[in-house]
Amino acid sequence: MRLSRSTGEFKLVRPRGNPIGSSVRRLRRRWRSSRGDRPARRLSPGAWLLAVLAVVIIGTCAWVLLGTSVLGVRQVRVTGTSVAAESEVRAAAAVTLGTPLARVDTDAVAARVRALAPVASVEVGRSWPGTLVIAVTERVGVAAVAVPAGFGVVDSGGFVFHTVPSRPAGVPLLKVTNPGPDDPSTRAGLRVLAALTPALRGQVAAVSAPAPSQVQLELAGGRVVIWGDAEQSDLKAQVATALLGRPGKTIDVSAPDVATTSS
Repeated sequence: MRLSRSTGEFKLVRPRGNPIGSSVRRLRRRWRSSRGDRPARRLSPGAWLLAVLAVVIIGTCAWVLLGTSVLGVRQVRVTGTSVAAESEVRAAAAVTLGTPLARVDTDAVAARVRALAPVASVEVGRSWPGTLVIAVTERVGVAAVAVPAGFGVVDSGGFVFHTVPSRPAGVPLLKVTNPGPDDPSTRAGLRVLAALTPALRGQVAAVSAPAPSQVQLELAGGRVVIWGDAEQSDLKAQVATALLGRPGKTIDVSAPDVATTSS
């Protein structure tokens, strides 16, 4: 729209060219450029060579690591054993020397070693370039039971994991009919043992449990502590310890609130 000088009136005048169309075309070019519609650049021969070399190097490393004995198992190192022999652990692990270390199934090795009776837990790891490390934690004996070959050593869970010809020093005898982790009498006797005070434990020669509710302690010197069942064992241990200084061969703490001693 322009003002005519001759008449002083306004009138519409068509502009020359098409400015709107030009602006739209410019915007389209910018938009295409921002979208990356430019022709793709081809890799140079040098870039292709580097890419091929990278693939070859990665493939070679993978082959050496997983497919050859260059980084294979040269040694199986066992730690933490005293009851189980190191050779026994290696045999249970069943790892062939020369097997690529990266391909060893450490979980499967741990499961095989854990099946050994003296083993409570095990961790298996790799020590590069060629050592498989088996760290064993063995069961701890808290009592002994009589078996035909001598004495079976029992852990806190009632598991008989080792047999020796004579009772280990400082380990009380557990007198039960069917020793084992699923035997109620075994569990009751071990619960009582776990609750004993140091003073009382030092005098215990044996724990007898013909039934879960008939536990009694056999002390050095022939004294007996009638315990009853394994309930309130912490209280019973405190009461029995307090009565050790009183005369009498029998201490009855089966009802700890009315404990008694007798000849």
